[in-house]
Amino acid sequence: MAKGTVVLTGASGGMGRAVRSLLEKEGCCVWALDISGDADDKNYIRTDITDEASVQAAADHVASVSGNVDAVVHLAGIYDMNSLVEMPEEDFLRIFNVNLFGMYRVNKAFVPLLNPASRIVMVSSELAPLDPLPFTGIYAITKSSIEKYAYSLRMELQLLGHSVSVVRPGAVKTPLLDVSQKRIEAFCDNTELYKDTSRRFLSIVNRVETANVEPERLAATVLRALEARRPRYVYKLNRSPLLLMMNMLPQRLQNYLIKRILLPKK
Repeated sequence: MAKGTVVLTGASGGMGRAVRSLLEKEGCCVWALDISGDADDKNYIRTDITDEASVQAAADHVASVSGNVDAVVHLAGIYDMNSLVEMPEEDFLRIFNVNLFGMYRVNKAFVPLLNPASRIVMVSSELAPLDPLPFTGIYAITKSSIEKYAYSLRMELQLLGHSVSVVRPGAVKTPLLDVSQKRIEAFCDNTELYKDTSRRFLSIVNRVETANVEPERLAATVLRALEARRPRYVYKLNRSPLLLMMNMLPQRLQNYLIKRILLPKK
């Protein structure tokens, strides 16, 4: 992997900048794909991963300059927090279009460019294998879908000599945390069905997300996945003890506890 060519989505975000910096320090040529970025950066390609033509144009440009690539790293994604029965349909569809379908489009365009024994790394979430909490359902559903997609892709691409891994980080100290805070605050302000319970849930989210790690820790984990002689399917980072303990309980008990915690006392 040393001095290889890497395609990186979500490259302009906090995690993307950390991953790109580390990979370039290791001698890699990194093609930075994002919807926004520095137009003077010769390795930045403005790419809308919700648009097939935009993704294909990025792949064509990389092919014309670098030929083949050694890895694709997926960091692009959006966060939302809302009730599943109140959120607008366009928001419901958009988070799937970015978080899941965007990965599909990028992989479809770039897999033909992969060198032998190349790697694909998808950044998921610690929520992916866990039972969702209320109001995080839409985000958790997309991340769970990503992992089913990633595992299926891993089974297929191994037949072509490539590997697929997922990274499951907990809270990472990036602007996405601010987005998370704003989304749940907006939900608290706008919900008609969960006025009281949403505020109580906000206090839980704040406790979980205070235990965050620097994006450089995530970058180091991505590098491990890229450099491992026999890459694992899952790499974990900064798991929340509170969420893990909750998930160890029977689902019936989880439902009971959430109801007791969030519903106002009569």
